[in-house]
Amino acid sequence: MMLPKLILGDCHSDNRGNIKYNNEFNTQAVKRIYTIENNSIQFIRRWQGHRVEQRWFTAIKGEFKIETIKIDNWKNPSKDLKSLSFKLTENTLDFLHIPQGNVTSIQAISEGAKLLVMSDYSLNEINDEYKLSSDYFNN
Repeated sequence: MMLPKLILGDCHSDNRGNIKYNNEFNTQAVKRIYTIENNSIQFIRRWQGHRVEQRWFTAIKGEFKIETIKIDNWKNPSKDLKSLSFKLTENTLDFLHIPQGNVTSIQAISEGAKLLVMSDYSLNEINDEYKLSSDYFNN
């Protein structure tokens, strides 16, 4: 079972400016890229995910809190599943890898934050989107 993993990036600064980089992230599997900007820091995009697709997230502006839950049964997930929590910030080019079989909760924790998302499937290539109610889990 593959768990979500934070792939650490970094930032180099000198008199010319800043370079944010991530030399550990392999983009070979990426087929699609898009961004997410929530309407406010109070709004949480809760418990959407994929049985087959995997995703990578990085904050390109501001900060985000991302929680993830590995689903045990897609027809009837246990309500007591525990979440893992991650914070992404624009300061470094960290990528959060969410493997297949997980749902996520995404909340901007700074106004105007923007999240870059990458997927290993093209749009409409498979029918693999699952949404649970925002209060589904007991955590």
